[in-house]
Amino acid sequence: MKDQIDELTLLLLYLTSFTDDYSLGEGKRSWKGYPFESLNELNKNKYIDGSKRSKSVHLTEDGIKQAQELMKKYNIVENK
Repeated sequence: MKDQIDELTLLLLYLTSFTDDYSLGEGKRSWKGYPFESLNELNKNKYIDGSKRSKSVHLTEDGIKQAQELMKKYNIVENK
């Protein structure tokens, strides 16, 4: 069950993400109002990155790719 929670947490982070412009370019960020255990696991797997003090996280390229694969797995269509 823990793996599914981590998957769905990553998926929610992706679906609720916003584009943030920073000095090196643009990136996807999301507020991190999710269980710390899942956020720590996603960080360990290099799907997200961010300071523990920050209220938001940066989705890595691997995290974005994994979230897009999860959308296919769970049959979710993204509205653009």
